Amino acid sequence: MRPFTFNRGPRIISGDGCATRLADMLPDGPCLFVTDKDVLRLGLTDACRSALEAGGREIILFDSVEADPSKDTLLAAVELGRRHDVTHVVGFGGGSPMDVAKLAAYLLGSGDVLDEVWGVDIARGARLPLALVPTTAGTGSEATPISVITCEGGVKLAVNSRPLVADWAALDASLTLGLPAHVTAATGIDAIVHAVEAYTSVRLKNPLSDALAREALNLLSANLIRAIEEPRNVEARSAMLLGAHLAGLAFANAPVAGVHALAYPLGGIHHLPHGLSNALMLRVVLQHNSEAARELYAELAPILVPECEGQGSQARCAALIDRLDRLVAESGLKPRLRDHGIPEEDIPMLAKEAMRQTRLLVNNPCPIEEEDARRLYEAAW
Repeated sequence: MRPFTFNRGPRIISGDGCATRLADMLPDGPCLFVTDKDVLRLGLTDACRSALEAGGREIILFDSVEADPSKDTLLAAVELGRRHDVTHVVGFGGGSPMDVAKLAAYLLGSGDVLDEVWGVDIARGARLPLALVPTTAGTGSEATPISVITCEGGVKLAVNSRPLVADWAALDASLTLGLPAHVTAATGIDAIVHAVEAYTSVRLKNPLSDALAREALNLLSANLIRAIEEPRNVEARSAMLLGAHLAGLAFANAPVAGVHALAYPLGGIHHLPHGLSNALMLRVVLQHNSEAARELYAELAPILVPECEGQGSQARCAALIDRLDRLVAESGLKPRLRDHGIPEEDIPMLAKEAMRQTRLLVNNPCPIEEEDARRLYEAAW
């Protein structure tokens, strides 16, 4: 066994209404509460905010987070927190509010300059106490030390460093009940991609992330369609939320790769939801990887296709890719770039932008050069 390092995630609290328990865990003083307008409008934050206020804390509400949050949005949250001298941060919502909350807590606590900490293990200062509450089962952001921000020209940059790992993550499946089917589908596929890419990550693959990725894939693939068809099924929603968290822990230690690298330009330039972008590029990138990653894909295949157990590795690899492709279709997501208004003439630009994602491309089972990326976008179009 080759040497490896595994970093744990946040302390987890789970169960119906568990987000209110954060009031017993967070420090006194003003709280920067980061969310988005949709989550706020749906009333999902009400109980948690009320519990924090009942504990004597002033809530400094920042609800301006958008999908694929911008650098300006992040800096506005930091400025608001600084103005009110906040002592801790809560991120409540999907991946976007949680990413903003993580990096805002770090910048407020450390005093570092944002443009000096992009990259891996560069941010080493101390952040403010941080709690994260996911309202979708997908990004796994509550489990990871990663914050992805959209910068000038639609380029996505990330801070990936241990100080961004939250102190607490509240996994409350009741907050995900009734999510629209397309959101459940996109976020669920996102989590599945996290599990698959963590399992096949070439640089930092390790036995613990492998075990987490396998269990995540089992939970997610068995419950995605049920959660879509029965949106108030608590058991299915709980399994999806836990699966997404386990996948987050897996890819926090064995980073994601080519699917994400080619998905990011679709979000940064065309503003497609992140999970949808991953779903659009999943089949073509896995096919590109199918020889280099054949044995690993073959190991995962029986989780989704039990009847392929005992077949050769090539057949099991093909079965995995086919089943994942059908899962995207069964989830109701339209599977082609052209279905989402992406013009074919944008493909060269998308391929060029994907090459900027070097931190992800280095983890892919086989190289993806610019010409490969162009061919893969064409296949997905």
